[in-house]
Amino acid sequence: MNELSFEEAMERLEAIVTKLENGDVPLETAIELFQEGMALSQLCGGKLELVESKIETLIQSGEGFHKKTFAITNDDKGE
Repeated sequence: MNELSFEEAMERLEAIVTKLENGDVPLETAIELFQEGMALSQLCGGKLELVESKIETLIQSGEGFHKKTFAITNDDKGE
């Protein structure tokens, strides 16, 4: 599963959510889908954390440029 790209993992996760929302899957299958969905969710979260930790922005200060770790705020998310 770690071989999946972020986009592939998200597509699979969306397909699982759709199947579970329809409610027409047997209980055992629903449990398996839920478990797979949780693993995919953790995979995507980990990939996002990795990318976020790599993103840096250059901030100009009075002393010149310095690197600062990128952090998403609620304003950046459009909330």
